[in-house]
Amino acid sequence: MAATEDSLALPEFDEAPRLLIVAAPFYRAVADNLIAGATASIEAAGGTFEVVEVPGALEVPTAIGIASRMGDYDGYVALGCVIRGETTHYETVCNDSSRAISLLGLQGLCIGNGILTVETMAQAEVRADPDQMNKGGGAAAAALHLIALARKWGRKDKGIGFTTNFAGGTHTV
Repeated sequence: MAATEDSLALPEFDEAPRLLIVAAPFYRAVADNLIAGATASIEAAGGTFEVVEVPGALEVPTAIGIASRMGDYDGYVALGCVIRGETTHYETVCNDSSRAISLLGLQGLCIGNGILTVETMAQAEVRADPDQMNKGGGAAAAALHLIALARKWGRKDKGIGFTTNFAGGTHTV
C-alpha cells in the first residue's frame, strides 16, 4: 500500500479477518485500481476477502447492510467513484452514499469508505492508482483498524449483563 507520512501501520491479527469488498464499477478502470489497492492491503494484514459488485455508489451501503445481516464478515470496504457532472445528481449520490455508510458504521459495522467523490476523471485516476494515492488501500486499512478495535473491545468475557442458572452452574450472558 502506498503510504503517506501520517498513515498508521496495518494492524496485526491472531485470527485472519474476513472482509467483503463492495465495489461499484461504473468507471471500470478506476474501480479495478481501487480493488487492487484494497486487496493488497487486506492480504498484507493476513486477511481474506470476497469482492462483489453493485450497479452504483448508492447501492454499496445497501449491499453492506444485507451482507451484515446474512453474511459472515468482520468488516467491509466500500469502493466506487462519483464524478461531478452537470446536474445535482452528484451531490445526492455523494451525500446519500456517505451518510448511509456512516450510519452503518455507527451501528457497529467496521467499514472503510473508499467511494471517491471527485471533479474530474484525472483526479479519480490518481486517487485510485495503488502506486499513487491508493484510496482503495486506505479504505481497506481503515476497515482493518476498525476490526482490530472491535476485537480489542469485544472481550469474550463481556456479556450483556445478566447471569443464568443452569444445573451445572451459572453462565454469564
